[in-house]
Amino acid sequence: MVMFYPRKAEQGAGFDYQLARLIALADDMKEIRAGVPPERLAADPPILERWMLANRPAPCLAGLSFGHPLLPGAARPVATSDLCLIADDHSWARTLSRWYRLGRPADSPLGDS
Repeated sequence: MVMFYPRKAEQGAGFDYQLARLIALADDMKEIRAGVPPERLAADPPILERWMLANRPAPCLAGLSFGHPLLPGAARPVATSDLCLIADDHSWARTLSRWYRLGRPADSPLGDS
């Protein structure tokens, strides 16, 4: 899930909906960590039969990293964790693990801008 958000305006109902979903997930994770069993957290959950683990692509950012706290080096090629938020002016992005300040996009001309 990626959400574009306006930097100078109210975020709106879609933003609030996704925020509530993420807060609910974080709350459940806290409860599990505290030893609360899923049976007490889930009200009338659906059953998934013949299930399997699967993978699906998730949006992320790729580029050259500068000043990453865990991946040292300048201009280090990286792919981020799942992209969650990106400013509508493309100045900031929030991945699952951290905020990034965004510089020039890959398709911009090189030079002093």
